[in-house]
Amino acid sequence: MSALPLASTAPARHRSPRPGGSGHAHIAALDGLRGFAVAAVLLFHAGHLSGGFLGVDLFFVLSGFLITGLLLAAAQGGGLVALPGFWARRARRLLPALVVVVVVTVPAVWVLGTTEQLRFALGDLPWVAAQAVNWHYITDRIGYWNASDTRVFAHLWSIAVEWQFYLLWPLVLVIAAWGRHARRTVAALAALGVLASLALMVTLGAAVDTTRAYEGTDTRAVALLLGALAATAPVRDLAARMPSRAADALCLVLVAGLATAWTVTDGEKAPLLFKGGLFLHSLAAAVLITVIAQVPGTRAARIAGSLLPRRLGELSYSLYLWHWPVYLLLLPRLSGLGKWGATAAAVAVSLAAAAVTKRLVEDPVRFRSGWARGRRGPAAVAALAVIGVALWVSIPVPAPGAGTVDIQQLR
Repeated sequence: MSALPLASTAPARHRSPRPGGSGHAHIAALDGLRGFAVAAVLLFHAGHLSGGFLGVDLFFVLSGFLITGLLLAAAQGGGLVALPGFWARRARRLLPALVVVVVVTVPAVWVLGTTEQLRFALGDLPWVAAQAVNWHYITDRIGYWNASDTRVFAHLWSIAVEWQFYLLWPLVLVIAAWGRHARRTVAALAALGVLASLALMVTLGAAVDTTRAYEGTDTRAVALLLGALAATAPVRDLAARMPSRAADALCLVLVAGLATAWTVTDGEKAPLLFKGGLFLHSLAAAVLITVIAQVPGTRAARIAGSLLPRRLGELSYSLYLWHWPVYLLLLPRLSGLGKWGATAAAVAVSLAAAAVTKRLVEDPVRFRSGWARGRRGPAAVAALAVIGVALWVSIPVPAPGAGTVDIQQLR
């Protein structure tokens, strides 16, 4: 959280229509929280921040909060009729960058990676395409902390969890949002979902192999549903009544708690992680997001909404997609720069790739602008997907046991 002292030039609450005419208010501080979350993940995967993996939970809470707000607005404007449009927007938001990263990564692993990395990449690819790679890892007992250095798509388990949530939660919410007591019904369902998910995590987290608890959609739904609960009217109304001074003090405590968790948590070995630790972290994130969104002018919102974290947050999706393949393929080749020097170089490459992807792919397809107007964007993404299938079919799968022999030796 070293970026916290930077701050105070940008307003805490920058609200403007999103590009592309969706009309939903935009809170810049929430982009900044994404920036802190992705920075934590990047530092964790480079071996510099032991609890930085908790940034993924902050992503989950933010996603649940923002998506539920959109869905509640859709429920008022058409309910089930609005769902196809919602899912289409989610697809435009998530799939273009994902397809580009996959299509570039597979040949890059073929050229630069080890035989083991290539074999696992080709084996994981159909599960990535089905947005179910988390269940693939669970079924094969591929522990997140144990085998991720051989799998260039290991980080996509969290994207799969979010995608599955986006498919199921809208159906529940839109149906629940009908009737006179819709406000309380939606909040109650989200709260019940949180409790059920927490109970599953505690039960399954007691196993020797914690992959099921860590990557299961049902167990990780606790963070997404806490975000959803934070977006419901009863919670928003309660937060909006909080005095500014009390909100500032609460945010300070919450930020300190999150920063401490990211610093001292020791991966899956943390004794309380699956016994309520992940839940408490997500609960603190949900409260922080609620206060920032509902109480204008807090110091936390001004810091999070400042230029650097906000810009990083705007790149966070593509940056998250790119960083792990870049780390696996580049960091071993940069060891001469020292640990921090290698990390800086790998992060710079990841940032550059993310910026290009966002500018040339993400935003044009998402907002139907530039080259992607009309049906050209979806058509281009579909064509890239076909290229990905062709790569999967045509690249020879190395035999098991080939070890870490360089790919060039296969030719």
